[in-house]
Amino acid sequence: MNAPSISRYPVPKLDDLPEDIRARMLDVQEKAGFIPNVFLTLAHRPEEWRAFFAYHDALMLRESGLTKAEKEMIVVATSGANDCLYCIVAHGAILRVYAKDALVADQVAVNYRKADISDRQKAMLKFALKVAMQSVELAEADYEALRAHGFSDEDIWDIGAIAAFFALSNRMANLIAMRPNDEFFLLGRIPKVR
Repeated sequence: MNAPSISRYPVPKLDDLPEDIRARMLDVQEKAGFIPNVFLTLAHRPEEWRAFFAYHDALMLRESGLTKAEKEMIVVATSGANDCLYCIVAHGAILRVYAKDALVADQVAVNYRKADISDRQKAMLKFALKVAMQSVELAEADYEALRAHGFSDEDIWDIGAIAAFFALSNRMANLIAMRPNDEFFLLGRIPKVR
């Protein structure tokens, strides 16, 4: 049986990619042990790939009042609301690793209100989901609720920008029928054997 396609669009071969894109993918492969399918599938359009990952890195790698796990919580919660299989599975795995918690990603993807996370994180996700799903309804009270939990205006920008960026990512993943790597399903669920 043939392996299922990872995209409804053509996926370029690694050797056919521009050097900068290939080098980034090989670096990720060296660190993770595999190349996440998002890198491969979006390389169908190299200029868009570069723009996508430049913005991704600007949001997700910058120093912030949000932890790495909190940033991933935003991705998982908003991707759950957008029914994005790729991002729920891939970023759920990353969240499990960063949070060192095998359960949190599933909880956050399905219903963050019932998740074993702090009230501060629940407030963050409530705001993120409003940005992702109903941004036209944002009001001063939404910002005040975050400030009451100690979030700065720059933190609020981060929350909103991550939610907005991954709304784009969710829609692209659904558009091209991006399939999650099998490796993501178990990552962070089973303790590593030493």
